[in-house]
Amino acid sequence: MAEPLSALVLGMPRTRTRLGAVLAALRPRQWTKNLLLFAGLVFAAELGDADRWTSAIVAFVAYCAASSAAYLLNDVRDAASDRLHPVKCARPVARGDLTQGVALTTAAALAGTALALTAVLGAGSLACMLAFLALQLAYSLGLKAVEVVDVVTIAALFVLRAAAGAIAVDVRISPWLLLCTFLLALFLALAKRRAELRLEGVRARPALAGYSTRVLDPLLGLVVATTIAAYAAYTLTAHESRWIALTVPLVVFGLVRYLSLLRRRGLGEEPEAVLVADLPLLLTVAVWAAACAVAVALG
Repeated sequence: MAEPLSALVLGMPRTRTRLGAVLAALRPRQWTKNLLLFAGLVFAAELGDADRWTSAIVAFVAYCAASSAAYLLNDVRDAASDRLHPVKCARPVARGDLTQGVALTTAAALAGTALALTAVLGAGSLACMLAFLALQLAYSLGLKAVEVVDVVTIAALFVLRAAAGAIAVDVRISPWLLLCTFLLALFLALAKRRAELRLEGVRARPALAGYSTRVLDPLLGLVVATTIAAYAAYTLTAHESRWIALTVPLVVFGLVRYLSLLRRRGLGEEPEAVLVADLPLLLTVAVWAAACAVAVALG
């Protein structure tokens, strides 16, 4: 039998060992989202504090474990519909490489690990993790099937990450920065829905029935404009350094570039793949990160 197209695209083997299947189901490539846990440490200019770095790393590991637990639960619940999807059909549970029992047991172990790690960091960190896991569970059990609510939930999960990172290292985080996090995550979630709509004949995600490109396109433009305005407001009120205002053009270019890739090429279903595949966008993010680090150092 010929190798499935999705397996060729993703570079996945036809069969996996159980360990290989578990590792693939954890989606380590998605852990880049949890780098947001370090935002509080960076923007508070506490990069030289070894204790805070330790706390941030522990929080990062905890949220990687929690995220993977959510992915496993989602894969079990969506196994039937994933088999109809041109890309998701290659996921271990959908392909039968990983049994549902093993997936759920692993998810429970990872969730427990995440709670234990954040408990070490303090009551505030534990509360954030409980909220994160509860919201992930609600998303998996029903919120992801409701249009608009699904993307707002995804954005809220990113805000929880940012807040959790600041709480873990005991630094203040600007409300403007939390708003920027929410808006950027909302933009990426809406862009993902638009890209999914281009998969003709595929309606594996129930919430897609409530979206259309006619509605999404102006909404994406509005969110981009609002994100830029919020980021500009943050840079002008940042206590860390007013030099951060010089990074606004980079944010404008990055958002416009992503929007262009979405509309011209239909990219966006896998945001992390877009970032890696598009050199101008990747360089923009790298320069932005370096510029922010220098600006905070100067401040």
